Amino acid sequence: MLRRFVISLLATVGLATTAAANCGGERIVQAGDTILGLAAEAYGDPEKWTLIYYANQNKLTGNFAIAVGTRLMIPCAPGQEPKFDATPLQQVDAELKLVTGSNFAPFTDTAWPGQGMVTELINAAMEMTPEPVPYAIAWENDWSQHLSPILTEIKADMGFPWYRPDCAKDPGNFRCTSFHFSDPLVDVLIMLFVPANGGMQYVSDADVVGKTLCRPAGYFTHDLDRAGRDWLSTGLVRLVQPETPRDCFDLLMQGQVDAVALNVFTGAQTLDDMGLRGQVVPLETPLSAEGLHVVISKTHWRGTTHLYRINAGLRALRDSDRYNEIVSRHLGVFWDQIQTN
Repeated sequence: MLRRFVISLLATVGLATTAAANCGGERIVQAGDTILGLAAEAYGDPEKWTLIYYANQNKLTGNFAIAVGTRLMIPCAPGQEPKFDATPLQQVDAELKLVTGSNFAPFTDTAWPGQGMVTELINAAMEMTPEPVPYAIAWENDWSQHLSPILTEIKADMGFPWYRPDCAKDPGNFRCTSFHFSDPLVDVLIMLFVPANGGMQYVSDADVVGKTLCRPAGYFTHDLDRAGRDWLSTGLVRLVQPETPRDCFDLLMQGQVDAVALNVFTGAQTLDDMGLRGQVVPLETPLSAEGLHVVISKTHWRGTTHLYRINAGLRALRDSDRYNEIVSRHLGVFWDQIQTN
């Protein structure tokens, strides 16, 4: 189950504790202490480890290794943070328009609090950018329309949130040739999900050679074929691409694939929807960490201006406590929802 994954994932990461681990402050990593224990004390649930992870992305590496003596921020649990109005500049008829889509919880979803974590980050960043201007957010749930024609024909000025391909390895990729990318809004961990009763291990890339992975059609694959990995281009790994994440987990349960490669949130939500929690678990080592970005067409006459605006606002937001407050609150909502379903 996910709790077992959290325990094994974080058991080697030490954290100094006091008689009570309160949120909203720093803790100094010491040998023998664990983030798991801190999460359990601060939130009453070790499965909410992502709150700590996203509050310390610049200190926690992809495999969660961290040096003794490092100071970690422990964000407050949802409901304890100050509230902000993150949409004072939104206007339905504003000249500046951003486009996004729903059904991508916890990042963008009209039914999610604040319409999603990334939506709220965008709202806050636009408020904190130098010389803020009014803007509108348009919701188009057919994501295939966003990059082209909506953004390439400048029917909207910016779009979010989008993964960035490996443009150094694949400079001819449509996204690379056609769009500017903002700084990452948030990084998303990509995990390998396997049967809980025994399956493949993943400590290094050598463990994946010869395996069959599943990821739905239309999802990015650049992390599987990045420089130095080259799993797909060299035939070291077989990739199966059915229509949906549910299809991938069906194939996993049937023994037709060795692992499902998805981001931690899509994987956890799909397992919960399918009643497979405890039967399928994510392996301890993340496959990769992928940023979500704002994209702007390179043909937009004010593209560099918009890029500066969003990046400057995002930097100001990250330098404040507000960024961690937003991310932590949405992560809390997500895991509370998983646990109560």
